[in-house]
Amino acid sequence: MIIRATFLFGLFLLIPSMLYGQFNDQEIDLESFAESLFQIQDDDINYGDLYESLLMLYTNPINLNKASREDLESLYQLDNGQIETLINYIADNGPLISIYELQAVPGFDSNTIKGLAPFVTIEERPSDTRPLIQRILSEENNYLLMRTERTIESREGFEGKDSSDKQMFLGGKSKDYMRFRVSRPDDFSLGFSMEKDVGERYLFDNQKHQFGPDFLSFHFLLKNKSRFKTIALGDYQLQFGQGLVMGAGFNPGKGSEAITTIRRSSTGVLPYSSVLESGFYRGAAVTYSLGYIEVTGFYSRQFQDASFKNDTTFTDYEEFVSSIQETGFHRTQREFDSKNQLNETIAGGVLMYRSSSNRLQGGLTFMKTAYGTPIFKKPNTYNRFEFQGSNNYNAGFFANYQWQNLSFFGEGAVSESGGIGAVGGMVASIARNTSFSVVLRNYEKNFHSFKGNAFGETSRNINERGIYWGLKIKPLHALTITSYFDRFAFPWLRLGAAAPSTGDEYLIRMAYSMSRNSSIYAQFRQERKERTSSVEVNSLSKGIKRNYAINLHHQAGKVTMRSRLQWSSYSFEQNVTKGFAIVQDFNFDLNRIVLGTRFALFDTDDFENRQYAYEKDVLYAFSIPAYSGVGIRNYILVQFKASRKLTFWGRLARTVRSDVDQIGSGLNQIKANHQTDVKLQLRYNF
Repeated sequence: MIIRATFLFGLFLLIPSMLYGQFNDQEIDLESFAESLFQIQDDDINYGDLYESLLMLYTNPINLNKASREDLESLYQLDNGQIETLINYIADNGPLISIYELQAVPGFDSNTIKGLAPFVTIEERPSDTRPLIQRILSEENNYLLMRTERTIESREGFEGKDSSDKQMFLGGKSKDYMRFRVSRPDDFSLGFSMEKDVGERYLFDNQKHQFGPDFLSFHFLLKNKSRFKTIALGDYQLQFGQGLVMGAGFNPGKGSEAITTIRRSSTGVLPYSSVLESGFYRGAAVTYSLGYIEVTGFYSRQFQDASFKNDTTFTDYEEFVSSIQETGFHRTQREFDSKNQLNETIAGGVLMYRSSSNRLQGGLTFMKTAYGTPIFKKPNTYNRFEFQGSNNYNAGFFANYQWQNLSFFGEGAVSESGGIGAVGGMVASIARNTSFSVVLRNYEKNFHSFKGNAFGETSRNINERGIYWGLKIKPLHALTITSYFDRFAFPWLRLGAAAPSTGDEYLIRMAYSMSRNSSIYAQFRQERKERTSSVEVNSLSKGIKRNYAINLHHQAGKVTMRSRLQWSSYSFEQNVTKGFAIVQDFNFDLNRIVLGTRFALFDTDDFENRQYAYEKDVLYAFSIPAYSGVGIRNYILVQFKASRKLTFWGRLARTVRSDVDQIGSGLNQIKANHQTDVKLQLRYNF
């Protein structure tokens, strides 16, 4: 304790000059952090959902002094050895006094602490016995966010009918957004979100369940009330096991962090505050604690977008829908007619056991889904094993076990069709500077899990099996090498492949910190996938895509610079295409004013070589556009802190293409070779 006290005293003397600005920046650059976890250019990744989940962690930091092993795993930044060391350190020395004390924990360097700081806290807020309404009204952790954005150039959908005689956009040219949230960790969360996309209308239509903006979301969540661990009303998410049946929250999957992101944690019932119009539950959920056993029950009823069909040539159903539409767009009359047409009812429960040491965890899951109108896809070879009918259930089990620096996890489930899904693996810290992971999965072609989001190559846990290996080595204090190899197969047909197919993917990334303010990384990724041949009917050929990236980051006082070069190639049946992008960012911190700028050049041959690049955006917004064709991309972002409670943002972004006379297609087409986007936002803390 004397050594510890001496260390802390000396550390606090150094905080003003060394650490405060480094670790405790509340306005974290979420884009850069997200990029460090899942920098992969892939259309199968729902980046918006990932970013919203990351934001949830940011606005609800975990108390390290109370965090369970599962909580620490959910941050996706600590390996088994670091988690074990931190838990033992707190057990031996008592609660952390400051976030900076982490430097005394073996295995925690400055980069690790810097990455953790925005998502954790050590503050022990005193218990508040006042009535709930008083706690809500007096809580300082609250904000109201308002945002509007639009494209200066007019789109075809606002000008009239196009050549295909499609319908015009019904609403205005702006995209509007509002979010309010007030929350207290381990106590309550209350909030609402609303959004109107470009072309959508403000409307009051009881039949369509629209009351003002196109999308409204509300949640109210209570935590730790007697034996009730969680009580949720309104919109919520569920995350149990490996997400095979109930998968929500932050799930990066494959990426430049090859170890920690492949395992899921049972974070249970979570509030939903996103404006993504699918993938959540609307109703009520409760988790009740019986000591080592927790029981969760939930009920959800909402309406999904779908178009009714009547076609007795291939089905006996008088009326059915071919698929659920998840885009969330209701811009044209055709899209609006499909809004909230399909009644979806979901109910189920989870029985979960946690050992006293929290090293063993296991549970049983059950979910029943019923639709008011049958779902029936057009019968063909591709759709042979897709879900059909009005009802589905999933029943499964999951288990996690921690032994020293080894972590084992797995989940298995069955759907009403009889299809089975299973995923399991291991994460190991085999040496102080070396971590290893392996994941196996097998999702049968008739396994149907509508709310599942487990580890996999594609966005749906169906028709896939594979094995993944990950490795992370730190041979030097400043050098980190990460890599993975994933081998997968699709036992049945999939989109773009007219026969069962196989593929593999690997990545290697080398990151070097030259100093506290300068770093560089180089990354290479290759993916091989079989797809339908353009030469022989019903045969497959292998397409090979290679991505390269070099990124240099340097901070000099109040100026941060980032230079990035990325390029790619795609080969298929003796045809090779290429693409590249050169990106230069300059960011300036002028106290009350913060500026972010970008200048980018890009040249791509085709769709396969689009270059994705994270962009700084207004707070809590996400931007990762695809640079396609030949052109220039610029933006300037201004943040102005008018007062302690009020902050403004403005963003101007412009793309100029030299290879085309118009941008986009269909109703989104702009009859010019440039596109200019303006975004304004304000945040007020009450």
